[in-house]
Amino acid sequence: MLTQLSIRDMVLIERLDLPFHRGLTVLTGETGAGKSILLDSLGLALGERAVSGVVRAGAEQAGVTACFELAPEHPLHALLTEQGISHEPGESVVLRRVVTRDGRSRATVNDQPASVGLLRRVGALLVEIQGQHEQMGLADPSIHLDLLDAFGVTPSLRAAVRARHAAWVAARKALAEARNRVEQAARDEDWLRQSVQDLAELDPQPDEENQLADTRQSLQQGERRAEAIAASLAELTPRDRRGSGPAASLRAATRALQRLLPAPGSDQADMPGPDTPAGRAQAALDALDQAETALAEAEALLSRLAADQDGDPRLLEQTEERLFALRASARKHGVAVLELPGLLADLRARLEALDSGQAEIGALEQAVDQARAGFVAEAATLTAARTSAATRLEVAVMAELKPLRLERARFIVAIEPLPPDSWTARGMEQAAFQIAANPGQPPGPLAKVASGGELSRLMLALKVVLAGRSAIPTLVFDEVDSGVGGATAASIGERLARVADAVQVLVVTHSPQVAARGDHHLRIAKQVRAGRTETSAEPLDGTARREEIARMLAGETITEAARAAADSLLRITP
Repeated sequence: MLTQLSIRDMVLIERLDLPFHRGLTVLTGETGAGKSILLDSLGLALGERAVSGVVRAGAEQAGVTACFELAPEHPLHALLTEQGISHEPGESVVLRRVVTRDGRSRATVNDQPASVGLLRRVGALLVEIQGQHEQMGLADPSIHLDLLDAFGVTPSLRAAVRARHAAWVAARKALAEARNRVEQAARDEDWLRQSVQDLAELDPQPDEENQLADTRQSLQQGERRAEAIAASLAELTPRDRRGSGPAASLRAATRALQRLLPAPGSDQADMPGPDTPAGRAQAALDALDQAETALAEAEALLSRLAADQDGDPRLLEQTEERLFALRASARKHGVAVLELPGLLADLRARLEALDSGQAEIGALEQAVDQARAGFVAEAATLTAARTSAATRLEVAVMAELKPLRLERARFIVAIEPLPPDSWTARGMEQAAFQIAANPGQPPGPLAKVASGGELSRLMLALKVVLAGRSAIPTLVFDEVDSGVGGATAASIGERLARVADAVQVLVVTHSPQVAARGDHHLRIAKQVRAGRTETSAEPLDGTARREEIARMLAGETITEAARAAADSLLRITP
């Protein structure tokens, strides 16, 4: 319910902080005092359109803050969570709207920025306004079915219909998907068969690309090693038939040097000195002999190393062919290589659908028919319950119309069947509240047939019957008693009090009979201060309330008879 309304610099209001309470709050005051400004300010906080003219003269911006307390199960909690607005059940919900002089506005919900659209959605769950010129809530045909159900249909029956409808929708979706798969497979049959054949021959394996890439890299490194060893061996081995090569060159050099040594048995053959030519030649020969030995050892080592590198020379080629074939197939089908096994399985399934699809479709069509029959049966039970509830609702509302001076009107709950393609989780029909304002007049929509005053009183009658059936915790009636008086006004006041037993009610009234029924009373007044006109609001009780109701009875001059009449009205108020 609304607990606080704070207004700043709005038209004639400079600063106003109003607390509100449970029950019936009446707002009274002379015509033009500013009661409509309060309602406009509340509407602004609820997301109504903002205009620059609402900003008080001399101010740069106007602001309105509305604070609400809600039951833990109120649907607004779910909306705030859905919109990412921080809120804990049990905490107040604060709506704030600021309008600048140039007409721009900004809004917050719980001090978090919100669009005006969201503010309007929030406001629609908090307050319902019934006025002379604008009807919100009950005049909206889209909610009539829910109100009828709330009046006379068990929640379990509605839940059963929703479940049946959900099962029907799921069955139709499964059938549509199966048909689409079969149709798609039939269109692509030739391509599918060729693709499955190609992929099956390729037989891609999970993670095969990474394994092949690692093997290829290892083989490439081995090949480079083998090439280096072979090149080294080639330098050490003869290059032609003449046997030229490092070993042959070393042997030729040895033979040439041996001619420098003394012949065996000569006088110089024994122990030549190291500094003699023969000695130096001998040293060179020894070095050549060592080099020849080292060369032979190196050649042997390289030969063994080359033998170690022996492998299948086509292995690298085969690995690359396989890797490139996988990648080419992946490019062809527009997938990653690792997705090829899954693609093959999917394409095989689509091919199999060509054979098994018709049987599957037949089974799914039967499931759809069964689900539809289940929904129709459950929905027919709901239709019967709604038809019975509509009759009871018509009788209950008609009983409220006569005391509200609408005895000539006829209230009708029209239940209209929907075509099968329009059936929803709510059932097979729609409901609309209609009224025939006068005998012989055909019934029509509430907002179009009744006049402003008639419509407001009709809405009050509906609210009396439907009290407590809506999640909206606060109702506002703007001059619901316009154009009536006496017993009719008293009936309106009595019914407003009854509605206020279930929800918070605010009513702007010029009727003393209605004002006397209030649990709380606010007087709206306009005065001039320092050359400026300002609107104020004053809570009344006791003598002050008696004087206000006497003024409403007598006018400017309050008589003792008016005071006595006011006392009489206040005494009959329960």
